[in-house]
Amino acid sequence: MTELAGEYIPSTSKWVRDQIEEYESSGGTRGNLLLDTGIPVIIVTMRGAKSGAVRKIALMRVEHEGSYALVASKGGAPDNPDWYHNLLANPTEVLVQDGPAPFRVTVREVDGAEYDEWWSRSAAVFPQYETYRAKTDRRIPVLVAEPA
Repeated sequence: MTELAGEYIPSTSKWVRDQIEEYESSGGTRGNLLLDTGIPVIIVTMRGAKSGAVRKIALMRVEHEGSYALVASKGGAPDNPDWYHNLLANPTEVLVQDGPAPFRVTVREVDGAEYDEWWSRSAAVFPQYETYRAKTDRRIPVLVAEPA
């Protein structure tokens, strides 16, 4: 099954809504780069922790051997993004789209040496993560999405 049942509530951010729509409607051939950075993105579909509704976000594409890092940076803000809580609450109700079609994944938070490896991979794709980490006192969570 390559979709989540239920009401879809689009992002409150227009550029995120537009990017997701363009990515999905083109099978990943358009809207697949983050704004003007040239960095590829993936679409992550999840169930809202409080609402139970379907939510979608675009995140940096950090892939390794078929798994993906989901970095909850929120630009270095002092709190975690809402989607982080959604994924922890419903780790098996998640899809990743990296190309033409979404596929099911299971999400888990990583720690220790595994965290360090995924952080390094992520910062290699998007060096700005290091700036975000310097801006905040919180430890920026890294989740890994693995094919289900």
